[in-house]
Amino acid sequence: MCDIWKREEASEIRVADLERHRVALRRLGVRWVVLTGGEPLMHSDLAALCAWLRADDIRLTLLTTGLLLWKRAALVARFFADVIVSLDGPAELHDSIRRVHGSFRLVRQGVDALRDQRDDIRITARTTVQKANFHALGSTVEAAKQMGLDGISFLAADVTSKAFNRPLVWPVERQNEISLSRTEVDRLEEEVERLIVEHAADIAAGYIAEGAQKLRRIVRHFRAQLGLEEAIAPVCNAPWTSAVIEADGAVRPCFFHNVIGNIHDSALDQVLNSERGRDFRRHLVMADDPTCRQCVCSLNYRGQARGTVL
Repeated sequence: MCDIWKREEASEIRVADLERHRVALRRLGVRWVVLTGGEPLMHSDLAALCAWLRADDIRLTLLTTGLLLWKRAALVARFFADVIVSLDGPAELHDSIRRVHGSFRLVRQGVDALRDQRDDIRITARTTVQKANFHALGSTVEAAKQMGLDGISFLAADVTSKAFNRPLVWPVERQNEISLSRTEVDRLEEEVERLIVEHAADIAAGYIAEGAQKLRRIVRHFRAQLGLEEAIAPVCNAPWTSAVIEADGAVRPCFFHNVIGNIHDSALDQVLNSERGRDFRRHLVMADDPTCRQCVCSLNYRGQARGTVL
């Protein structure tokens, strides 16, 4: 659902860009970095980037479409603690949404290749719920099991923010291609309730990451988009415990809020603790903030866990 692939200029975070930030990462106590994109497996020197981060014992998570996983399985097995692949549905539905014939097969091939390299690595799926697949949540869980994945999570499609390389909010026509109508939301509710009942054991065991309450929140999110109920911000502490660094070095408190600085201009800790960064956190009231109220996800780190998303 992102528009990062539409960037006119190719850009990426390289080791040379991070060298000056080693001390800053240590001062911030960064312990966990998630590499996402676009497609991180297309990075020109991913091994060097991972090795640089792992030198400080930082845990690495990979978010990927999975299409290149079979080619880079050895590298992924060497550096990453866990992998999350995009899964839009069973084979035919996944291929249709991805518009890549055989994409489901390639993901499965990549999962198998990664298991051959390291059978202990955790590989899960992330499904973005939208118009094309809202009716197939249960069958998507079954597809994840058939693929040999260790779990699955569901996330409502974001159609209203300027995140993920959208210079402007999507026009209504584009939103309507992805979002749900009133009738479809009612059908989604039925699908979610069926999922909760028929896959109760998977929810209890954590195979499905979201509990019943969070699954029902996906329905409420789409209803709020239609103005059928009030939009409510999720429980989240992302702006206080993590940060997002984009390919051009821009730093955001999370994926959805505005840029507060750039790592090419200042050290990461200076960006996060600048007057602009501190002022943002000081005055952010999530319950009242329109960006937070429309947010499709939440990061709620507990204890001392802290991370950065590249």
